[in-house]
Amino acid sequence: FLTAHDTTESRAAAHEAGAEAYFRKPVDTQALLDAMRALSPEFVAIRQDIHAHPELAFEERRTSDLVAERLQRWGYEVTRGLGGTGVVGQLKRGTGTRKLGLRADMDALPVTERNVLPFASKQTVLTDAGTSSGVMHACGHDTHMTAWIGAARRLSAMKSQWSGTLVMIGQPAEERVAGAKKMLEDGLFKRFPKPDTVIAFHDNSALPAGVIGYTDGPALANVDGIDIKVRGVGGHGAVPQLTRDPIVLAARIVTSLQTLVSRETSPFDTAVVTVGSFHSGSKRNIISDEANLQLTVRTYSPAVRAHLLDGISRIARGEAIAAGLPDDLMPIVTKDGESADATFNTHDLTMRMARLFTDRFGPDRVKPVQASMASEDFGVFYLTDPSIQSLIFWVGGVPQDKWDAAGGDVARLPSLHSALWAPDAEKVIATASEALTAAALDILARH
Repeated sequence: FLTAHDTTESRAAAHEAGAEAYFRKPVDTQALLDAMRALSPEFVAIRQDIHAHPELAFEERRTSDLVAERLQRWGYEVTRGLGGTGVVGQLKRGTGTRKLGLRADMDALPVTERNVLPFASKQTVLTDAGTSSGVMHACGHDTHMTAWIGAARRLSAMKSQWSGTLVMIGQPAEERVAGAKKMLEDGLFKRFPKPDTVIAFHDNSALPAGVIGYTDGPALANVDGIDIKVRGVGGHGAVPQLTRDPIVLAARIVTSLQTLVSRETSPFDTAVVTVGSFHSGSKRNIISDEANLQLTVRTYSPAVRAHLLDGISRIARGEAIAAGLPDDLMPIVTKDGESADATFNTHDLTMRMARLFTDRFGPDRVKPVQASMASEDFGVFYLTDPSIQSLIFWVGGVPQDKWDAAGGDVARLPSLHSALWAPDAEKVIATASEALTAAALDILARH
């Protein structure tokens, strides 16, 4: 890495020579961290700045300006505003025909941070549901962007080591599984070189900091966002017999929905139905006319996916009938835009990178992991053209002392999306930046 002041040709040449020598030897974790701290206080500051100023999906204006300015400074041809707030940086070296896309996601979550940090987020927003919430990088996207920027800087300096086209994709709205699609609709694969290979990483709350995890094949689940508007007949809380209480009905629906997985899905199939939001009423002595539920549904199999979605509508209607509601007050079930297909890691690329990472980081720091029921829209790039080689890998973020104290029991640790998620950011960034750089040099190697 270079700081903002290292812009002369002599400094860049010295950095490139050091980087080339560095890449000829295995990685020593502590040496890597020491080098990062010594050479790159700028990147620590970048991460802390992004963390302190999180932005929700499609609102990442400050963030996209920050990453675009850095890419431009280091010689990338930069386009802003793709898919709303997305950033694309292109850099071509030599005469190679291979094209590699490296993606980082930029958005934060409507979560009020509970970490005691000097750079903790103080941002607040009014959510789509009309409630006030804090904003936080509770999924670690601040580390994603910083590692991605770091890899971009190193690859810019190491121009003699690779040949081809590097496409840096700064993606908005991953948390709404919508940003990748928006960028594609806005011409990502038409206005810019379409990558032969796309790679991303995600920090992980179930691995010690600096450990790389990979999954061959399906890696992340289908996700479907479902809204249920439960209607009723409101009135005074003192005379419930004159009403049809939508809160009671919605509570019955929530309970019955659990049987879709526990009693209607084979134990050998993976499925999750979660009711993440339940809103109704304005005062304790008023029975509302309406209750609103928001669900997330996770699957791998298309058949299981279809069964769960049909079952949600069936249960909502059945419970309403049991509650005595007329046809014109049946619940309204709608599928919202927060839906995505499963993310698939292509076999050849996955195993090639697993070997590469094992050679660089050692077998103790690279391991296969089970597929996750979390979801990503990174898979859209591969689904758009299955000839593309695709990989998303994990980088553990749990600080070693906390991992040891929990005895490796992830149930005792904050998860992603928790207000207490605080990864060992320096290890995540150092490891991920190193892995992304090594992957790019391998894929775009000169021949």
